[in-house]
Amino acid sequence: MIVAGPTASGKSALALALARNLGGAIINADSMQTYRELRVLTARPTPDDEAAAPHVLYGVRPAAEPGSVAWWRTAALAAMDEAHAQGRVPILCGGSGMYFEALVHGLAEIPDPGAAARAEARGLLAEIGPPALHARLAVADPATAARLLPSDSQRLARAWEVWRGTGRGLAAWQADPALPAAPWDFFAVQLDPPRDELRAAIETRFDAMLDAGAIEEVRRLLALGLDPALPAMRAHGVPELATFLAGDRSLDAARLRACQVTAQYTKRQATWFRHHNLAPQACTEIFLARIDAKAQVSERIMAGITNFLSSRVDAPQHGT
Repeated sequence: MIVAGPTASGKSALALALARNLGGAIINADSMQTYRELRVLTARPTPDDEAAAPHVLYGVRPAAEPGSVAWWRTAALAAMDEAHAQGRVPILCGGSGMYFEALVHGLAEIPDPGAAARAEARGLLAEIGPPALHARLAVADPATAARLLPSDSQRLARAWEVWRGTGRGLAAWQADPALPAAPWDFFAVQLDPPRDELRAAIETRFDAMLDAGAIEEVRRLLALGLDPALPAMRAHGVPELATFLAGDRSLDAARLRACQVTAQYTKRQATWFRHHNLAPQACTEIFLARIDAKAQVSERIMAGITNFLSSRVDAPQHGT
């Protein structure tokens, strides 16, 4: 089963409620929640949540080692098989659309572009900024550039380094997946709450993060002396609180900026999920409300899941 949607839409609460109802194991499908140093700022499950149902692939990588879609796909497939062997329903929960895309539809096996190409991409990003890099990419690799927003710095750098390092655009590589779709059927619940609800939830959540020690978490992360280009160093809230700790921004200004950046990101997430098919079997429920911490699974969702599972026999393909 897939539980997907933008940040702060209530995915974790819904996944936990489903795990309790179905006897499920929750498998992380959020790229930032894989980093062990970012428990607070990524809103990882609490110890009480982890005691209520198995949680897998949370906090399993150091911030110094960037994850990848290919790594996650391999780890998620292994976790799904293990949950199935234990008689549990695998519940994939997260907001990283490319993770779901790689699992459900397959993944291109792209050669390593090399250190020189990576350094060039990061250098250009710092020198000319994301919009100008997007303009250059549109000339060099128009097919890939057409898929990316001019503000999406991480994906722009990745696209540039792939083009420079392999001589072939990212879109061209992705058009011919080397790793096939997972041998499972999927039932997906997609959260798509109204924008005003989501913005309010983002602000409430960030305030709770501050109360839970987000500033100290960022202080400890900065003390590691990591490359600022690493994904963990760009997690929402990290750059903003880093400027506060450096004395360059007030806490109120850092809070405001972190909430703005997160809201902008959730808009891109929601757009991505609306235009991608998370369940090729057309078993996708769209839930147009934010789920709170006391989530109750609706009868409609449970009826759909029950029908979906009962139509499959005891094999990985009947998975979720």
